Parts: sequence; C-alpha cells; structure tokens
Amino acid sequence: MTAALEITNLQAWYGESHILHNVNLSVNQGEVVTLLGRNGAGRTTTLRAIMGLTGARQGSIKINGVEAIGLATHKIAHLGVGYCPEERGIFSSLSAEENLMLPPTLDSGKGMSIDEIYEMFPNLKERRNSQGTRLSGGEQQMLAVARILRTGARLLLLDEISEGLAPVIVQGLARMITTLKAKGYTIVMVEQNFRFAAPLADRFYVVEHGQIVETFASSELDAKMPVLTELLGV
Repeated sequence: MTAALEITNLQAWYGESHILHNVNLSVNQGEVVTLLGRNGAGRTTTLRAIMGLTGARQGSIKINGVEAIGLATHKIAHLGVGYCPEERGIFSSLSAEENLMLPPTLDSGKGMSIDEIYEMFPNLKERRNSQGTRLSGGEQQMLAVARILRTGARLLLLDEISEGLAPVIVQGLARMITTLKAKGYTIVMVEQNFRFAAPLADRFYVVEHGQIVETFASSELDAKMPVLTELLGV
C-alpha cells in the first residue's frame, strides 16, 4: 500500500519546550488512523507539526512521498492536506454558505461541490443562510469539516471533532467518516472519545509524553484493551 503520510523521527518544540520526541508513524492511502492518549500527551502537537504550526521541527514528514518538514504551512496545504483544529475557526459574521465559499481549491484535486456538501451535511443546507454565531456546536463542527472538503484535500487531520457534541451529532460524524473512507480519503484523527473512534479506525497509535508507545490494528483491539485501560483509563 502507498503511504499518504510517513513521519520519521519527528521532534517538535513550542519555544524552548520540547514536546515531540522521535515520533514515527505512517498512514496508508485510504486509511483511518486514530491517535489516542491523555490530554497533553502530544497528539494535537503531532497534527500541528505536520502542518508546520509548531515552533522548530526536526525529522521527516513525507506527504504522498514529498518531504514537507521544511515547507511553509500554505505549501503543505497545497500537497492536499486539510486540518480541522479543535477550535474549528468558523467566521462567525459570515453565513454557513459564505464560510463554504471561502476556501481556495488546492492544486491536488477538485473539491466537493456545494451540492455534494449539502448531500453529506443536510443540516448545513437547512442553515446555509445562518450566521456562524447562530449555528449549534455540532453544526459548526460539520461546517469546519465541510470547508476542508471544499478545498480538494484528500488527507484530513481532524482534532477532537466529537468533543462536547450531542450523541446524535456524534453518530452523524461517524457516518461522515465512514462515507469519506469509502470515497478514498485518508484520515488521521485525534480523539478522546474512545467509543466514537474505536469502530472507525483501521489502526491506532497511542501517544504518551510526546512519543508513540503503542501501535496496533483494529483487529487487535480486544487483545489490547488491558494495555489501553492502563495507558488511557478507558
């Protein structure tokens, strides 16, 4: 299988704080991979380091075979990477549809049309004229992901997209990820909600103190539960 993302000996800093210590992970094209770990373990920093949003970085980050460790964030995006941060970043003064019309198309391919977005997220179609401040948390999360899909990105980095949302919205996000996987998207998720992440992921990495301490496939999940209980308290 072809690696959409291959990270080797990645180290990252915020100022003088050394956060990531020789992180190694790979994600094949079309895979869903989840980064598990306690708060502060370095999972979000891993996503931010991929996008060039930390301080200094060392090591190797290859996106579809292209070395990205020295590239600026906008250049990394043009390799076909979409990042959905935990804070979502919705433009509150714009309508939902205006938010969707903002992102440029990346060089890597054609983004989803507005009609395709509304087919996947019918809630957004109903609220397309509503300002960002009037959207619920779940609708804002859908909009944040939909905005990435408009760009044509095929490697999606999703940070805690289920956090704080009602169960019915979380179920909708799970269906979305299943649909995107079927369409050939590659997804890396940071998730605290283990029940949400477990059925969706092909493989798991456990991050602790800025290092990968466990990696296993979904088929090994039952056997790994004692280890996960110790590391995560799940």
